[in-house]
Amino acid sequence: MQLKLADSKSSLLPLLWIAPFFLWGTAMVAMKSVLPDTTPLFVAGVRLVPAGVLVLAAAAFLRKPQPTSWQGWLWIGLFALVDGTLFQGFLAEGLDRTGAGLGSVLIDSQPIIVALLSWWLYQEKIGLWGWIGLGLGLLGISAIGLPEEWILAPLSGNMSGNSTAYDVGILFQGGEWLMLLASFSMAVGTVMMPKVSQYVDPIVATGWHMILGGLPLFVLSGIWESDRWVNIDSWGWGALIYSTIFGSAIAYGLFFYFASKGNLIELSSLTFMTPVFALLFGNLFLSEMLTPLQWIGASIAMLGIWAIEKSNPSEGIETKDLDEGSVDL
Repeated sequence: MQLKLADSKSSLLPLLWIAPFFLWGTAMVAMKSVLPDTTPLFVAGVRLVPAGVLVLAAAAFLRKPQPTSWQGWLWIGLFALVDGTLFQGFLAEGLDRTGAGLGSVLIDSQPIIVALLSWWLYQEKIGLWGWIGLGLGLLGISAIGLPEEWILAPLSGNMSGNSTAYDVGILFQGGEWLMLLASFSMAVGTVMMPKVSQYVDPIVATGWHMILGGLPLFVLSGIWESDRWVNIDSWGWGALIYSTIFGSAIAYGLFFYFASKGNLIELSSLTFMTPVFALLFGNLFLSEMLTPLQWIGASIAMLGIWAIEKSNPSEGIETKDLDEGSVDL
C-alpha cells in the first residue's frame, strides 16, 4: 500500500513542476482580457492580496509556523518589495501595453538572470549545455523584444537609411521594457527564496510577501488611477478570481516551495514553458498573433529549455522528497 502511494506521488512530480507555469501562462491571458475595463495597478493588487490571504490560510491549516525573528520579517519585507510590488507592478503595467503571449515570453527571460545569479551566489553549476541554453534564450528574447527593424536591417544589408532607425526611445514606447523589468524582479525574488526559507517557512513567506507586496499597489492605484472596478462585468471578475486563486495562490505556492528545495537553474528553466501556454490561450481567446520573427524568437527561446534541462538532468527536487511526505502543499 505504501509502495503504491509512493508511486502515485512520484508520478505527480512532473505535473506539479509544470503546474505553476501553466497557471501563470493562462493567468496572463485572463489578466489581459480584463485590463481594457480596469486599471493595471488595481489588477496587480487584486492578484496579490487575496491570494496571500488564501496562502496564509492554507499554511495555518497545515500548521506551518509563523515568522518570529526580525531576520525572518526583514527577508519577507525584501521579498515582498522585489517579487510582490515591483514584479507585479511592472507586469501589470507592461501587460497593459503589450499582448499576453508576447509579454509572457519577455518575462520568462528571467531564467537567464536566475542562472547567472545562482552560479555567482550559490555556486550552482551551469555546464556547457546550460550556457548554450542561456545563449539561445537570450537570442530568442532579443528577437522578440527588440524592434524588428533593428534586426532585419543588418540582415538585409541596409545599415544606412533612416538615422532614427536605432533610436533607443523606441524601446520605451511599448510594454516590452516593463516586462523585462518584471523579469529581473522575479529573478531576484527567486534567488532570494533559499535565504528567506532559512528563517521562514516558504509557504508562509509566500503568503506574507503577497499581502505586504500587494498593499502598496492598492495605495498607488488609489493615487494614480480612477474607475478601477466600475466597468468590470461578471466575466471580468471571473478572470480576476482565476488570476488570484490559480495564477497566484496555487502557482506561487508551488513555485516558491520548489525554489526553496530544488536546483534554481533547472526550476527557472521551466519558466520557458509559460509563454507556450500564454501564446496558445492568447491566440485561442484573444486572437493574439505573433509576427514571423517573433515566432522564430519564441522557438529559439523554447530550444533553450532543452539545453538547460540537458545540463541538469537529475537535479532539483528529488522523488524521495515526495515519498517521505515532505511536500505537504
